[in-house]
Amino acid sequence: MPPLDARTGPAAAEPCPVLTTQVRTAAAPVQASSAGAGLVGEADANGTLWQADAFRRDLWRRTPELGELGVGPVIVSKARFTAERAQLVSRTVPIGLYLPSGASIDDIGADVAVFSLIAGDFPKFSDGRGFSTARLLREKYGFKGELRAVGNVLCDQIPFMRRVGFDAFEVTHTPSRRALREGRIAEVRLSYQPLPSDAPAQGRPWLRRTPA
Repeated sequence: MPPLDARTGPAAAEPCPVLTTQVRTAAAPVQASSAGAGLVGEADANGTLWQADAFRRDLWRRTPELGELGVGPVIVSKARFTAERAQLVSRTVPIGLYLPSGASIDDIGADVAVFSLIAGDFPKFSDGRGFSTARLLREKYGFKGELRAVGNVLCDQIPFMRRVGFDAFEVTHTPSRRALREGRIAEVRLSYQPLPSDAPAQGRPWLRRTPA
C-alpha cells in the first residue's frame, strides 16, 4: 500500500497499514530520544506509554491540583505551576507540565527549560490544537525535553504527531496498541505544512515531501 497523502488526513480504513518500523524491547532503561532529556523506562508490554519504539513503564506521575507532590518525577497543571512556581523549580527531581487542548503557552514560554516533559492533550480525534501547541513549543520556544501526546491518541495520528515534535505517546486504544506492537505505523511523505527539511513536491509546489 502506498504512503498516506496528507490531503486525506490521518484517518485510514485499517489502523496503521504500512510497515515502516519494527518493535524493539529492552530489559533495562534506555537513553532518551534526541529530542531532549526525557526519562525512558524499561519495556513493559502492559504499559500505555509508547516511547522509543516500545511500550514502556511510565516513570512519571500526574499530580492533583492540591495536595502533596510526593517523590519522583511529577506532572503538574499549568495552574499549579503558576501558583507554586518557586517551590516546584527548587525541587531536585524532574518536573513535567500538562497542557489541555487549546491552552495558551505564551505566558509560560520563558519557563519551558524548567520542564523535562510537557504533555499535550488530544481529547478527541477531531481536535488537533495539540499539533499547533507542539510545533510552537519546539520551534518558537525551543523546548528540548520529552513532548508527550495524551488523551485520545490513535496510531494513525502518530506520524503527524512526530512531525511536529512529539516523541512519546499514551495509547489506550486497543487496535492502535496492537498495531504498534506489530510495528505497523503509517508512513506519510506528503504534507501541506512544511518543515525546513522538506522539499517541494514535484508539480505541486504547495506540498512538501518528507525525505525518505
